[in-house]
Amino acid sequence: MANRCIHLAHPKITDTETNVCEDCIKTGDSWVHLRLCMECGHVGCCDSSKNRHATKHFHSSKHPTIRSIEPGESWTWCYVDELMGQLSQAS
Repeated sequence: MANRCIHLAHPKITDTETNVCEDCIKTGDSWVHLRLCMECGHVGCCDSSKNRHATKHFHSSKHPTIRSIEPGESWTWCYVDELMGQLSQAS
């Protein structure tokens, strides 16, 4: 495994006004935490949630990176390289 991730280096999307998992809303389910796809802006629920919509989005779209949009969190994750990063303040 590589020690560096090219996917996390240049995120397209780093912020959103969305504060719900729209996929969970459609099915009437709830979520634990929210994740933002840094490629297209899709907001999905985390792997601790029943539906794991953020990971399902990765498998269907192949968009490699997400970030936590929980208050006070700035970590990022690359599904492809299985590496965690931090969102830089400049993004």
